[in-house]
Amino acid sequence: MDSRQNILSAELKEDLSRTLRQLADIPREKFRDKTFLLTGCAGFLGYYFLRFFQYAGEELKIRKIIALDNFMFGEPPWMQSIREDGRFVIRKFDIIHDRIDSIPEAAEADYVIHMASIASPVFYRKYPIETVDANVWGLRALFDFYLNKQLSGFLFFSSSELYGNPDAAHIPTSEEYYGYVCATGPRSCYDEAKRFGETLCMLYAQVHSLPVRVVRPFNNYGPGMRLGDKRVPADFALNIYRNQDIVILSSGTPTRTFCYISDSVAGYFKVLMHHEYDYFNIGTEKPEITIAQLAEIYRKWGKELFHYTGTVRFGNSDDKQYLTNNPQRRCPDITKARTLLNYQPEIPVEDGVRRFLTFIRESRESEFLW
Repeated sequence: MDSRQNILSAELKEDLSRTLRQLADIPREKFRDKTFLLTGCAGFLGYYFLRFFQYAGEELKIRKIIALDNFMFGEPPWMQSIREDGRFVIRKFDIIHDRIDSIPEAAEADYVIHMASIASPVFYRKYPIETVDANVWGLRALFDFYLNKQLSGFLFFSSSELYGNPDAAHIPTSEEYYGYVCATGPRSCYDEAKRFGETLCMLYAQVHSLPVRVVRPFNNYGPGMRLGDKRVPADFALNIYRNQDIVILSSGTPTRTFCYISDSVAGYFKVLMHHEYDYFNIGTEKPEITIAQLAEIYRKWGKELFHYTGTVRFGNSDDKQYLTNNPQRRCPDITKARTLLNYQPEIPVEDGVRRFLTFIRESRESEFLW
């Protein structure tokens, strides 16, 4: 095994191995001698992608990984081990203001994975213009740069948020549901930016034949989440780690399905390497549980793994718009991904939370706190 893998916890290695196994039906020549360019490499998804390339890059014979981020929340300490790996090129790059042609290696890319966007509602509401710009003008700049390049695939990270708050008749929600979204609410900077980003994807695929694919993630969680992220799975994990009460800032009744990161990233690769333009829900259909039920799962495994002594209680946010336009249910129909991509999520939320908390217990703080 490559010595660079020694820094990875046993739990993370097992997750990365599972992701690699789930990609067994993708021909290996799609990876061999290829260069991948990722924007937003310092975030949650970036962490797992880069760790996957670090873990499996040699086996897949990947040539190079170009990882870009503006590091607006600082460069995470775990990035240092990535910098020391010769297969990676790490660049500080602002997708909004910088020109992609300022990155000498960018023209070499065979695959582009555009993740650069704030995804936590707390933070994208603090930086709404930047959120719009990354998903619209940053995306457009990448498209224009790669118009005359020989790309094999371009993956745009949209979001399940573009569906807004579906009614019961559209749960589970298929890709063909148009959405019920407020264009002027506190979450609209993210929701509408993703919707317009998808329109750009469709147009550049149709008009310019760019090999664009779109994913709509549904509630990912797991290794790589920064525990100060302010999303529910990260908040609950931080409460467990610090032995604090889990405080639910709502009635606890909204429901979600939660997709573990090893499953979701396998789905993202399958979408990236799909043979034509399309858009896919990537998540898991079951179980659809309440936030209160999720908190109890965290409490259970926190007690088992951390001797957690806190309790679950309810409170109110100081932010008056914290719950405005918050979807009451979120559950994907993944029939399309299952049928066309052989996408098969494996990790139920009970096991996923256990694995996430085990990762936190096994890892250095620099992997999840910065």
